[in-house]
Amino acid sequence: MPLRRRTSRLPRLLLTAALFGALVAPPAAAATTDRSPSGRDVPLRVATYNIHAGAGVDGVFDLDRQTAELRALRADVIGLQEVDRHWGDRSEWRDLAGELARRLRLHVSFAPIYSLDPARPGDPRKEYGVAVLSRYRIVSAENHEITRLSTQDPNPAPAPAPGFGEVVVRVRGLPVHVYTTHLDYRPDPAVRVAQVADTRRIMAEDRGPKILLGDFNAEPAAPELAPLWRELADADPGAPTFPAQDPVKRIDFVAVSRGGPGTGITVRKAWVPESVASDHRPVVADLSVRGGRDR
Repeated sequence: MPLRRRTSRLPRLLLTAALFGALVAPPAAAATTDRSPSGRDVPLRVATYNIHAGAGVDGVFDLDRQTAELRALRADVIGLQEVDRHWGDRSEWRDLAGELARRLRLHVSFAPIYSLDPARPGDPRKEYGVAVLSRYRIVSAENHEITRLSTQDPNPAPAPAPGFGEVVVRVRGLPVHVYTTHLDYRPDPAVRVAQVADTRRIMAEDRGPKILLGDFNAEPAAPELAPLWRELADADPGAPTFPAQDPVKRIDFVAVSRGGPGTGITVRKAWVPESVASDHRPVVADLSVRGGRDR
């Protein structure tokens, strides 16, 4: 399987960091004791990972294997794509976002792309989408609409649909906007062009440091991605991410806001760990977030 207008956004999910039981590859940077929201840089390790609904390159569903991979990243914030929640047999009808959060002792926000009625009344809804896991408290969350071409409709037409997740995490007193996305996979870039325009419009409504994590299904120099690089910097890890076995394409990204008082982020290091726990490899980046306040 693979808009935010202030007047028409989906209802806020205010998760208060839904904690399900209370994340490329040198040692983690030493934690800072700086708690000031302004005037100093704050270290933050982030990652993005398309988890392929829990299956590795061998096609075997193995959440233990993916849990171990995620734990080894030692990331503070992780954007996940292709996340099942009671979706079907392929992931044993399990809530992957909730289970990973509980196992890793992280906060979680899940943003469904699809939310379908269950086969039997009383069962959980069948959902598939993206998620953010965070070591830091999630103070708000929202599931935005962007243009999509549904994989559930036999005759789809491009239309707004949910699944562009946004959370605000408070990192040692500093509010940071984190977005996670999964762009259209089709060879024709038309839908991705619209999705990039939607993404830029949504992100432009927010102030402060911003981090975009996701599977863009296009390489860095793709024309449809060019508008993103006007406001965002690509944390180039210098290695491909797909397919996980002998990768040849870099289609998974960590991108960060640049310039402007209180909005800039410096990429200290980025890398792609070797892994076959999914059909993608993760991307990890050590960041330095400049102090500043949301306005």
